[in-house]
Amino acid sequence: MSDAVSEVGLARAHGVPALAARMRTTPEDFVVEEIDAFEASGAGEHLLLSIEKRGMNTAFAAKRIAQWAGVAESAIGYAGLKDRHAVTRQRFSVWIPKKVSPDVATLDSDELRVLAQAWHSRKLPRGALAGNRFVLTLREVEGDVAAIETRLTGIASRGVPNYFGEQRFGRGGRNLDKALAMFAGRRVPREERTHLLSAARSELFNRVLAARVRADCWDGPLDGEVWSLDGSRSVFGPEPWSDTLAARLTSFDIHPSGPLWGRGELRSDAAAKALELEALAEASSLDLREGLERAGLEQERRALRLRPTDLRWEWPGPGVLRLQFALPPGCYATTVLAELGEVSDASGASGPV
Repeated sequence: MSDAVSEVGLARAHGVPALAARMRTTPEDFVVEEIDAFEASGAGEHLLLSIEKRGMNTAFAAKRIAQWAGVAESAIGYAGLKDRHAVTRQRFSVWIPKKVSPDVATLDSDELRVLAQAWHSRKLPRGALAGNRFVLTLREVEGDVAAIETRLTGIASRGVPNYFGEQRFGRGGRNLDKALAMFAGRRVPREERTHLLSAARSELFNRVLAARVRADCWDGPLDGEVWSLDGSRSVFGPEPWSDTLAARLTSFDIHPSGPLWGRGELRSDAAAKALELEALAEASSLDLREGLERAGLEQERRALRLRPTDLRWEWPGPGVLRLQFALPPGCYATTVLAELGEVSDASGASGPV
């Protein structure tokens, strides 16, 4: 068990850093591609555009597409937010009445390129993706190559704690201060309120997960465990530990879960519940808990464990490490990198990828 702490103050599960490196020295060093959750229907008034963009965030791309189509920004849909300090591939939908679309070629620029288009029956909703595929290039890598590859093998076989990335909390963690001010009565716009509620919930989840990492039980069972089904928001339990549960845990079919705080009783019980309450007993946690309850959110659960799939790596040059892997939606590549070592972001980004 390790009580080492990552650069964002979260306990590491795999021990001390295996490397130090820099990422995002150029956008091409951080490539993200959405994994589509469905195929276009082929009919309807929503044009699905598969877009590759460089140095451009999702909101700016949506605005440009709306201007190109001559529609309001509310007519644009996308499944997930992507940061501008990257090369990203994602789908957008644009509502085009009567299916009279401008020439798609006129949308292309040095920063944005249309890869494919198809008609669809509905606007693309948030969260409508199966995951994200990453190709990350780390530069100025320092560390023993054998130790780095041993760490990568351990990450591939055991997974990593499923922390919310520091991007969720804003630059310098300011979203938490804003959330506390909002809970104290400060009025904020509706969209900002959503982000602040999410930041508060994420912070409490991370505190519980960090406590379980320090106790070396983030990927194993506690009495009273609530189980999360892999690739799903569904949970079940508590129920008595059994050989069947053990086999499902080993095969990554299920994961231990932690609370996304809200109103109502914790679903966990016994030792799991006791750990969660102890981890969230200090004054700052109580303020966040009470604020989320007053805001009307209900108790939910999130998997404590994350395993990157199809993890591969290569050394394309001296001091250069290239990683490829896929993650489920809502999970962060930076949490994988944090278990690998100390990776500084040359872009200074605090976005959502």
